[in-house]
Parts: sequence; C-alpha cells; structure tokens
Amino acid sequence: SARSLARGTTGTIGVLWPDKLRYTLSDEVTAGFLGAVADELAPDGLAITLLPAGVEGDVVPVRDVAMDGAIVYTCPPDLAALGWLERRQLPMVYVDMPARRGSAAVTIDDRGGARQAAEHLLALGHRRIGIVTAGIGPDAGVVRLTLEEAAAVRRPRVVDQRLHGWLDSLSRVGVQAVLASQPHVYEDGRPVATELLTLPDRPTGVLCLTDVMARDVLAAALELGIAVPEELSIVGFDDSPLAARSHPGLTTVAQDVDAKGRAAARALRQAMLHATDPAEPRPRSRRLSVRLVVRQSTGPVG
Repeated sequence: SARSLARGTTGTIGVLWPDKLRYTLSDEVTAGFLGAVADELAPDGLAITLLPAGVEGDVVPVRDVAMDGAIVYTCPPDLAALGWLERRQLPMVYVDMPARRGSAAVTIDDRGGARQAAEHLLALGHRRIGIVTAGIGPDAGVVRLTLEEAAAVRRPRVVDQRLHGWLDSLSRVGVQAVLASQPHVYEDGRPVATELLTLPDRPTGVLCLTDVMARDVLAAALELGIAVPEELSIVGFDDSPLAARSHPGLTTVAQDVDAKGRAAARALRQAMLHATDPAEPRPRSRRLSVRLVVRQSTGPVG
C-alpha cells in the first residue's frame, strides 16, 4: 500500500467479464485466457481484480475498485458497467470486441475460422447444414434466415463474425443453413439441438458457435440414436480441452487462448506506460490466426 501511494499506482488491473463468475470460471476457454493474463503480468507484480458484470445494474466494482488499467473481455457495447469503466479514463484493452477511445483490441480471425469450418463440411459433401449459436433474437428455437436477414439482427462481435464466416461459404454454393439459437451461450443447448435434429429434413452437418455447444449437439444426437459421424457431422469452435476429450473427438477451429491472453496483457502494459509517459507508443491492435483441427466427429455425407 505504501509503495502504491508513493508511486501513484495501485498495482492492480481489472478484468471486466460480461457474465457471472460461476459461468466464466467454469468455461475452460475463458479460464485459460485469464490464466495467461495472470502469467504474463506476474513478473510485474500486478494483481488481477475480476469485475463481473452479469447482474443487471451492478456497477459498484467498476465504479469504485482501485486499478491501474483494465482488460474488457467480449462485453456488449451498451453494458452499463463498461460505460462506467470508460468514464474513469483508465488505460484499457478490448478482447474479442472492437476497441474504443483509441485503445487497442486483441481478437482472433473468427470469420476466417468459421469459413474453414463450413468449407470442411462442404468438401465432405454436406448440403443440409445446421448452425447452432446464441444471441440471435430473444427466444430459443430453430429459424431459417438469409444472409441479409441475419445481418440485420444485432449480436456480439464474436457471434456476428462466426455467423458471417459460415454464411460466406454456404451462400457461395447456394446452401441456406437452418439456424438454431439459444438465448445464452452458457445454457444447456440440448433442447435446441434436439429441435434441430428432429426436423423432417434434419441437417447432415452442424456448425457450432463453441465446443460446449458442439458437445451438447453430440449429446442430443446420441440420445436420438443418430450416429456421429456416419449420420451427422459436428464442428465446434475454440479447441477447448473438452474437444479432444469428447467421444468421438470434436472437429473444431482452434484458437491459441494462451497467446490471446498474453497479447492482451502486453497491450495493457504498453497502454499503462503510454498513460504515464506520452512519449511511449500506444499499443497496437492484434488479430490472431486460427486453424481447423479435424477429429472423429466429421465424415463424408451418408
């Protein structure tokens, strides 16, 4: 405390999450990101304060907690807590969302990765394709959207980029996907997946927003007696540890969560240096590459 007073710093950085911590810490991708941030900042002696924003109107942590800077992780732009944090004019870095106020952003090639996933199913001969995502409208269920209709629906950046990546590839060959959406990414996706897989013209291939959703589609398929990949191919996104643990193993789009966390921490360190010495350069935004990882959950159309 004495050192902080002498230096005019707190020795703490905040990480703003859009959801309740019980969701965040149970997800292996977000937990891995947080671990990478902590590892990168440890040599600087910086502590991390988690700032959950999952409770409507709860802005006390971001309004009152002392911190030297903050990482904002995939938050909606109209989140009340985010508005309070930006009004404090702290050095900030945005992750998986657009940067604001001249700050840097760290993102991955969500759209390109989604294209790779869709092209993989198309190359296997699939033309009846479903998409399982979240945040498309207020209600869960199965809908049929054109690219233009989907573009008109407001949604988070990650959802938007992955959806457009899938539709880029599918629309090129005249395939109109059937979209199954659940209200929240962390909810049980089996009911929506079951609705999708019991359609009269059920898909032979399914593209999923995350590996967690892909696991739920896999579980629904097994409950319905649909063989994977003989009758149904499933592709996830993120390459979380559960993708390799699943049976069969999930084909997915891999992102380097450790590299993303470390890049965000380095960008925030540079933003803090610039705030104390304007002669120091501002951090630059980065977009990290992704790659398709093919496992046993995908195969040729039957």
